[in-house]
Amino acid sequence: MTSARFCCVGDGMVCGSNNFGILRLVLALAVVVSHAFSVATGHVDDEPLMHATGFTLGEHAVNGFFAISGFLVTMSFERRGWRDFGLARLLRIVPGLVGATLFVSLVIGTMMTSLDRASYFADGQLWRFIWGTLTTFKSAAALPGVFDQNPLSFPMGTVWTLKYECLCYLGVLVAGLAGLLCRRSWVLCLWGLLLAAVVLREIIAPNGAKGVETGLRLPLIFVAGGLIYLWRERVPLSVWGLCGLAILVALLARTPLYKAALFSVTAWGVIVLALAPALTAWRSTPAADFSYGVYLYGWPIQQVFYALFPATGALTLLAPSLLLTLLLAAASWHFVENPALGLKRRLLCG
Repeated sequence: MTSARFCCVGDGMVCGSNNFGILRLVLALAVVVSHAFSVATGHVDDEPLMHATGFTLGEHAVNGFFAISGFLVTMSFERRGWRDFGLARLLRIVPGLVGATLFVSLVIGTMMTSLDRASYFADGQLWRFIWGTLTTFKSAAALPGVFDQNPLSFPMGTVWTLKYECLCYLGVLVAGLAGLLCRRSWVLCLWGLLLAAVVLREIIAPNGAKGVETGLRLPLIFVAGGLIYLWRERVPLSVWGLCGLAILVALLARTPLYKAALFSVTAWGVIVLALAPALTAWRSTPAADFSYGVYLYGWPIQQVFYALFPATGALTLLAPSLLLTLLLAAASWHFVENPALGLKRRLLCG
């Protein structure tokens, strides 16, 4: 029986209902909203939330994604074992990415390029774009003659996070095979080291390279999500506690502890929003998950709208961009991602 005084993550998992699906979709849509500014101006700093929190709405959303991923992927390894885990991760990431890369390069690129069709397909840059996107998740690669008048010319600006995602998956695999996931204190130590590194960076080089900050931020949040799963019987679910910690994070805004606190509270916060009984009594995970498709297609669709209507404001273009992105995400789910998941189920059952 769940105590009225203390409800933990494990209790929330037992209830059967969760908000993971709707949260992923909301976070993906938040990324698209955030990019409306940078696509139109070429400057990330033009996003309003950047000035208030030090991070864009899109970066906050990606943080939420990594917390959810850390939680669910750690659970996946524990329940599946390494072979099923590897196959599940491969079939969740690769088919959607291949479909989006080919659609953007061979359909959108063909329609939007300033080159004639023969020259476009003969240009080695096209094939380097496809290869680089699929193998190294290059998000700054351009297509020949495509979006070259836009402030930012690259057509798949969000795929860079998949590199960190896959590295985190690999980390879970290695830790699981080494038996470290069964020793929760080791994972707790790793989280503490990453937390200390974030604080130390803020003390030594607060204005240092963004890449270093990202390289600490995303693994820290992913590990925090996994840690919450591993300690699920002891981690509380409290909406009021989340509100209190959010206030504490705001009070730390001008201190070296701010980012470490923000990342940690974000990780716990999204799990609270996903599992707190007060928020999940009326909802279960939807059958269709458009979040990955929204994340992949949002940027190229916004680039198309800006290229066609450059004099129109970013917010005016946002609604049609979101609508078309959702339609493509639905097509990706029904014709690419869900069939791949069906293949996964057949292979795992076999």
